[in-house]
Amino acid sequence: MENLNSNYYLAILLCFVSIFLLKHLLHPRKRLPPSPLSLPIIGHLYLIKNSLHHTLTSLSTKYGPVLYLRFGCRNILVVSSPSAVEECFTKNDIIFANRPQSMDGDKFSFNYTAVVWAPYGYLWRAIRRLTVIEIFSSNSLNKSSAMRNEEIGILIRGLFKATNKNGSTGERINLSSWAFTFAFNVMMRTGTGKPCVSKEDIGTEKGKQIIEEVRGFFFSTLLIMNVCDFMPVLKWFGYKGIEKRLVSAHKKRNEFLNSLFSEFREKKVISVSESSTREKKSTLVETLFSLQESKPEFYTDDLIKSVLVVLFVAGTETTSMTIQWAMRLLLAHPEAFYKLRAEIDSKVGNERLLSESDLTKLPYLQCVINETLRLYPPVPLLLPHYSLEDCTVGGYHVPKHTILMVNTWAIHRNPNLWDEPEKFKPERFEAMEGEKEGFSYNFVPFGMGRRACPGAAMGLRSVSLVLGSLVQWFDWKSLELKENLDACYDSRITLNKHMPLEAICIPRQTCIHFLDQL
Repeated sequence: MENLNSNYYLAILLCFVSIFLLKHLLHPRKRLPPSPLSLPIIGHLYLIKNSLHHTLTSLSTKYGPVLYLRFGCRNILVVSSPSAVEECFTKNDIIFANRPQSMDGDKFSFNYTAVVWAPYGYLWRAIRRLTVIEIFSSNSLNKSSAMRNEEIGILIRGLFKATNKNGSTGERINLSSWAFTFAFNVMMRTGTGKPCVSKEDIGTEKGKQIIEEVRGFFFSTLLIMNVCDFMPVLKWFGYKGIEKRLVSAHKKRNEFLNSLFSEFREKKVISVSESSTREKKSTLVETLFSLQESKPEFYTDDLIKSVLVVLFVAGTETTSMTIQWAMRLLLAHPEAFYKLRAEIDSKVGNERLLSESDLTKLPYLQCVINETLRLYPPVPLLLPHYSLEDCTVGGYHVPKHTILMVNTWAIHRNPNLWDEPEKFKPERFEAMEGEKEGFSYNFVPFGMGRRACPGAAMGLRSVSLVLGSLVQWFDWKSLELKENLDACYDSRITLNKHMPLEAICIPRQTCIHFLDQL
């Protein structure tokens, strides 16, 4: 009897062993990318000691350019090599063409109709096609260039008025505020035909108050994803009041947009009553309202709001931050500043304002901007992507429902890709005539693939105009230490507004006569 029982248990054991072996032979466990030790519940969140992009760069240095992490309940794929980025946005471009759902998306995307958050599909393609045709195509950019040239004149005139009162000693100014005002005015005029701050109020206390109010509800909560997205249980406890602030900011955004809509609809009623002729739509809002008449079920008020929010926020934030960083770097490297000024003086002079038609004649200006984007990209980890299918990256299995983070910071500062990567050397781009294509996936400040930033060309035009004009008409004295640049950047990407760019602005003595007549 004991032998029978022993044989019985042995048979069961052999059966389980056979099933186990067959399962792993027929369906072997797929190899995931390298990963550090993960803790229960929080996963790898315990590893984040400083800025996220710095932490991920350190981990990639240790574990490789394709890294697999778990932040709370979310799977994360971090890529930090050109070959891995290329694989994600060529072979796997459609798989990674979605965005992860997030608290910010829930509150700000108008039910995920905003092009930044919208899932890949018909809605996303329709909105992207509309914005490209109406705003970002070469034809549209050429039509709107006069508006940006006009805003440059307003900016330079306002700075001259604010700084000329002290003569050769100049005036301490908050350049971050001036850059933000310019960028937001351009986006407002692009979308609605009118600026946020009038030219009479530029640089005044009233103008500053308007900008601070706009900053409060459009930009103070700009994070895309936050810790509550990785640890949803924190929302139950109102962690740091994050959700409450998002709700409050969204309410104010809605009020701002509703007032714009009311103004345009009243204007439309008046214009229809005064004339029976149908005028050509000249602004994005007018175009969207016209489309709403023919397809009200698709072009809802929420969809129109989502288009404007993305235009205002994305267009303003990336442009103003790049202007500030370019100026920070030029002030920290006077030899580059005066080389750029010499180029502008020889190609444009100082008897007229720099315009967009001059930009092709200023290759070193483009080199400075590219080098700024390399060292301090506006979004160091790009915007997150999200996979809806299993795929392979770098020979590793990546399961579906994984968030993709592209570590642009690490790629742009990789010593195997760039000579002296920590140094500001605009000349490195001269061989490519200021064009990023020659650097392929080594240089990806605006992303790649289907969801690359569609407004890159417009942003570069705006940055070039402002930066060139600031160098053309003013002398500058830095109030920052060169060694503090990375610290300022880390504060900026955590949305800390306590470290704006301040500098002494002095009108160039040889340009006073022209500036007086602006």
